[in-house]
Amino acid sequence: MIYMTESQDSLTKGRTRLAAVLRNAGDVIRLDDAAQALQIDRMQASKLLSRWVAQGWMRRVGPGAYVPVQLDLLDSGQVLKDPWVLIPALFSPCYVGGRTAAEHWDLTEQIFRDIFVFSARNLRTKTVEQQGAVFTLKHIKDDLIFGTKSVWRDHTRVPVSDVHRTMIDMLDDPATGGGIQHVDDCFRQYVKREDYEPERLLSYATRHGNGAIFKRLGFLAERHGIDKLAAAAQQNLTAGNAKLDPAIACPRVVSRWHLRVPESWLRKASA
Repeated sequence: MIYMTESQDSLTKGRTRLAAVLRNAGDVIRLDDAAQALQIDRMQASKLLSRWVAQGWMRRVGPGAYVPVQLDLLDSGQVLKDPWVLIPALFSPCYVGGRTAAEHWDLTEQIFRDIFVFSARNLRTKTVEQQGAVFTLKHIKDDLIFGTKSVWRDHTRVPVSDVHRTMIDMLDDPATGGGIQHVDDCFRQYVKREDYEPERLLSYATRHGNGAIFKRLGFLAERHGIDKLAAAAQQNLTAGNAKLDPAIACPRVVSRWHLRVPESWLRKASA
């Protein structure tokens, strides 16, 4: 007969309880998940999760949010392979956008190391590193969270800007798209897509409310010979000059677009 020591019994009980929580939770475990799975109150759940962190079974990734880190002890196949599953727990209300969404919608073949997230949560930093992933963050107002779709990543629904909103965000702030040259490359792919919708693009630009979007949009549309879109953007121009890309020198003014551009961008491109 094999007798279990008190510590072995405690380990077995702890693994059993953790396994129960994992079965009832998604990729990211919250206090309510543990409380519901084990029929305990939130205070007890908080203490239990903290103990699992100290024991090396869990890692805290945000306020009240945890992921398992030693699932081999539990004979479980669950491993956090996709850092996207952390996004709702860490940054909600939010959505994946910019250059990361451009990758998702096949607007580019360029691969970026970071994951770009727009969030209405109060942010203390513009960069967060968790589980080996780098999240680049931009704060936006709640009412600017629109034009998104939910995609399933493992067992987690993650909001992502749709392809039209992705373009609008990159035109609003080219840095979110990896710079204006990359934004232009994405724009060329966007207007060739079967789901290209100029009316929705213009509607999103109006709803966003930044006049610089129409200036950059009109300039790029004219540059690529998309005359109807350029004409529609022209009708929505605001006063004052914006820069094609605030991150680079833009010494030349294109008066019809109220836009400052680099010298090299005055040459017309083909679509």
